[in-house]
Amino acid sequence: MDRVNSIPVVVLAGFLGSGKTTVLNHLLTHRGGTRIGVVVNDFGSIEVDAMSVAGQLGDSMVSLGGGCLCCAVDGSELDAYLEKLADPVHRIDVIVIEASGLAEPQEMIRMLVANENPAVRYGGMVQVVDAAEFDATRIRHPETDRHLSVADLVLLNKTDRVDAGERTRIEEVLGGLCAPGIPVVGADHGRIDPELLFDRRPWEQTRGQLSFEDLLAQAHDHDGGADDHAGHVHAAYESTEFVSEQALDPRRFIEFLDRRPAGLYRIKGFVYFGVPGHQERYEVHAVGRFLRFSPHPWGRGEPRLTQLVLIGSGTDGPGLLRELEACREAQPQHGRPESMWGVLRYVDRPAEPEQEPGPEQEPGPEQDADPEDF
Repeated sequence: MDRVNSIPVVVLAGFLGSGKTTVLNHLLTHRGGTRIGVVVNDFGSIEVDAMSVAGQLGDSMVSLGGGCLCCAVDGSELDAYLEKLADPVHRIDVIVIEASGLAEPQEMIRMLVANENPAVRYGGMVQVVDAAEFDATRIRHPETDRHLSVADLVLLNKTDRVDAGERTRIEEVLGGLCAPGIPVVGADHGRIDPELLFDRRPWEQTRGQLSFEDLLAQAHDHDGGADDHAGHVHAAYESTEFVSEQALDPRRFIEFLDRRPAGLYRIKGFVYFGVPGHQERYEVHAVGRFLRFSPHPWGRGEPRLTQLVLIGSGTDGPGLLRELEACREAQPQHGRPESMWGVLRYVDRPAEPEQEPGPEQEPGPEQDADPEDF
């Protein structure tokens, strides 16, 4: 498997009591038809019974037990579990690692980035912070500041337990501890829209086959729809869509990404640059400040265009669209190869220059990929 078609691995980190397991439970119960592989140190209170009964769990969850993930010798134990989950038989869409409360995120990121398995790729690190215990946690764990400095997105959990003034103060402190531009997303009871971390597939793809979603629907009907508001976390975010039949200038687009506002949590889609030697369809995936491009061949007859979805809170949608409009390039064929250097910095493995299929050459399976699968 080429790394451009690999499974993203998202790290969910945070100290004990921050609410990581609650966040993971929320992701699992609001995943739609997405197949999530989970790696945890300890099952704890993760709600897996229904998944086990539904046959949806099976080999899709593994436990390292006996220590932090970052303590696995040379990462070999973690590598083995990732290889197991990435087996095509499981059809996993995304892998979430719930790190031990005492894990070192830097080491975990290092292991994932250095992982040579082309079936998986690092997909970003989310640091969960307990708003109610923020100051106490920093006193007990001075390494908190270091952990925050490597986060791609910070989830400020339990915001329902602090007043508006205290939340503002904490967000200001986090702004000084995190790298510039790192978004801070507020949540209560771990409710975060899964779309901020990965693409959800619709329920219809799995329902009717004793799936996890069927059991959730049955439970929902049984309890009369309790906690129904939990399914509407997306109401807190705005989505902006951008489509362009004209190519985008790679330098201007990278400048747009570099200065994107902290409230812009997620960017997904694909971009057409049209620069000679780099005319592939570049899938873009951003979670917080984490950014990755993956080049793919175009399907036979597929129109060359850019399609992006930007998800955030408090963002200026029309302003974002104006900035993207300014990235258009009318004559990409005159672009110089070095203009792509900024993009290629974020490509795991640059693809070979695109070749149009000849009359006797049929496109491979990857060329038939559904554009909706980004």
